[in-house]
Amino acid sequence: MREALANWYLLENSAEDILFFIGILIVGLVLRRFFSNSFSKIIFRFLPNQFIQVQDCIQLLRKPVELLLFWIFLYFSIQYLHVPSAWHFNPVEKFGLLFLLQKAFETAIIITFTWLIVRMLKVIILIAQQKWQGVEQKSKQQFIPFLNDLGMVFIIAGSGFVLLGRVFQVDVMALITGLGLGGLALALAARETLENLFASFTIFLDLPFVVGDSIQVGSISGDVEKIGFRSTRLRALDGNLIMIPNRLLTSQSLENMSERHFRRAKYTLSCSLQSKPEQIQSVLPQIEQLILAEPLCKKKAPKIIFEGFGTYSLDISVTFFVQTSDYGKFQHVKQEINLGILTCLHEAKISLVSSATAPNMT
Repeated sequence: MREALANWYLLENSAEDILFFIGILIVGLVLRRFFSNSFSKIIFRFLPNQFIQVQDCIQLLRKPVELLLFWIFLYFSIQYLHVPSAWHFNPVEKFGLLFLLQKAFETAIIITFTWLIVRMLKVIILIAQQKWQGVEQKSKQQFIPFLNDLGMVFIIAGSGFVLLGRVFQVDVMALITGLGLGGLALALAARETLENLFASFTIFLDLPFVVGDSIQVGSISGDVEKIGFRSTRLRALDGNLIMIPNRLLTSQSLENMSERHFRRAKYTLSCSLQSKPEQIQSVLPQIEQLILAEPLCKKKAPKIIFEGFGTYSLDISVTFFVQTSDYGKFQHVKQEINLGILTCLHEAKISLVSSATAPNMT
């Protein structure tokens, strides 16, 4: 049997070489799950275990590690085979089918290794998400998508340079030098993009707001949903999604309404000129007591004064403060107080006027 196998050839490859080729592939396919799990558990030992489970680590790293192991076992198994001379293929060093297969194999190795690094980045992001949970960690939570995007940029860029240098034989150092010489032209062409990028770093360093805060820039207001490289996403009160370039957030005044401890309401009640002094005098303390009866308005005293005489009205100035940063709650309290003021005016038989109802004097 052994002598028969020794004399048996297939495409100029002996039976022993073919058996070694098949055997290494089978061993790799059988053991790749074991090796991938072992690798994931080794990585897990260097991680803070209280923020991630070993199964999560294995789940993220298993597929890229298994694929990488497959390429490794395929590489070692293929060493036992050779191309029949009758096919007249060019050697690997010259352009031809073997050359293309080798480049394709190297490309697959680089892409798989890049996939593995990306999954390891996902493990780090998962740990950060678990570690920085809670309202008190809002300033750190906003870094997670930013670090994820930044890490992806560096990983893909590094993988691209390795691919160019290894597979396509490009002089990477010369390429980087050329990019450096052309950097000025690139910077001028992408000036606004670079301004937005640097503005994003300024936002993360100064922390004028964090994800979840309500901000107002000019006439635009909304809740911050995401801070990206180029722009910041706001969700307006009507549900619309607003994209604001980061450079605009650092180049003009910005109001962080979530940092308010109080929200102020101020307006003028234009009462009819027919209102009597006793009516105006009696309604002022009623409005004040109405506002003070609201629990969220007790910290700062309201200001209710007879402001003066308008052209067609007697004006009462109303100013009060609501102890909340929630705009929705502020609007609800303001509505309840306004309804109460309307009731007070109705009971005092004071009517309100506006310029639209003023008498025509011409």
